[in-house]
Amino acid sequence: MNTNLKILNAVKFAGGLILLAGIILFAIGLFESRYSILVSIGTGTIIGAVFIFLMGVFLVITEELVEKKTNRVRKTEQ
Repeated sequence: MNTNLKILNAVKFAGGLILLAGIILFAIGLFESRYSILVSIGTGTIIGAVFIFLMGVFLVITEELVEKKTNRVRKTEQ
């Protein structure tokens, strides 16, 4: 469980930083007329951050389920 918590914290931290960078890029591109390309870069960065977070959560959930199943199989074998 401790390993899963470390993975989840790392994913939250990395996803949060990337999300913050994406929001900043999106806002600069939206409010500054000279940097309109930053809107698409910011949008892509935000989507990437969400994807990283969801994949990390999926990894943690999958690891938990495999661990539960392994423990259940070990108990039935004994």
